Amino acid sequence: MDNAENVIEAVGVHRRYGGGFEAVRGVSFEVARGELFALLGTNGAGKTSLVELLEGLARPSGGEVRVLGCDPYGERARVRTRTGVMLQEGGFAADLTVAQTVRMWAGCVSGARPAREALDLVGLGARSGVRVGQLSGGERRRLDLALALLGRPEVLFLDEPTTGLDTQGRHDTWELVRELRAGGTTVLLTTHYLEEAEALADRLAVLHQGRVVVCGTPAQVTGARPARIGFDLPIGWHLGDLPPLPDLGVVRHEERDGRVLLHTDRLQHSLLVLLDWAEQRGITLERLDARTASLEEAFLEIAKDAKDIAKDIAKDGALR
Repeated sequence: MDNAENVIEAVGVHRRYGGGFEAVRGVSFEVARGELFALLGTNGAGKTSLVELLEGLARPSGGEVRVLGCDPYGERARVRTRTGVMLQEGGFAADLTVAQTVRMWAGCVSGARPAREALDLVGLGARSGVRVGQLSGGERRRLDLALALLGRPEVLFLDEPTTGLDTQGRHDTWELVRELRAGGTTVLLTTHYLEEAEALADRLAVLHQGRVVVCGTPAQVTGARPARIGFDLPIGWHLGDLPPLPDLGVVRHEERDGRVLLHTDRLQHSLLVLLDWAEQRGITLERLDARTASLEEAFLEIAKDAKDIAKDIAKDGALR
């Protein structure tokens, strides 16, 4: 673990709780300097347990974690001043104003940026005199982010940063995160919004039951899943009238009420053969739609595959 370009590194990391429950089971990955890395997973996948280890809030039960070349738990004082953390909920004093909250927080941060600058970054400059208890849920999330950015962090941990934001607020936050990354900040993001990960992440990992089941760029993750072609067949035409589905490169198909959905590993080839077939017969394929798999589709399929594998392992263990 001596690669200076890797700002975050996890090697064979485990985290066990009392009673023997293992929330993180041998996770390994790295995040390069200036990269935005997203951790995805269903509820209970181990994301929070893993991120707490990276933030230095707990020591791994096994394996090794390094942030900026240091042990974030054993060398917390060296790491904390160079990182920013946005938790799912900040727990602010409701009676303080936004500006007072930021100034109080700045007193605990080395080299803090001016409070007004931090609030302007997240679009809360005009709300500085408002009491925290009067903020909307989305505004509180913006305040969380402002506090995470106070110390101009080299590494930024964002835990569900846009929960509670409206569409405009979410996209404004995306633009800010992109600007931070362009300025050299390394970002580790957890999110339930898959379009957020697809829009922002350089690379991502999907966790299931404490293990990484897939890791790569969004394009690599989605590209490993079949594309799809959907269309309506004209009255009098049926699925069996199409060219042989294996020749089309189709790996799976569905048909309901005249609507056909083809899943293919060869999107361009399948589409060309299908359109040529329709053209030769003078057929119009209504509501024709062709697209590669979205991250949401890939995620759902990965999660389903992981659950099926886990069931098979459990069944095999029971038989033994």
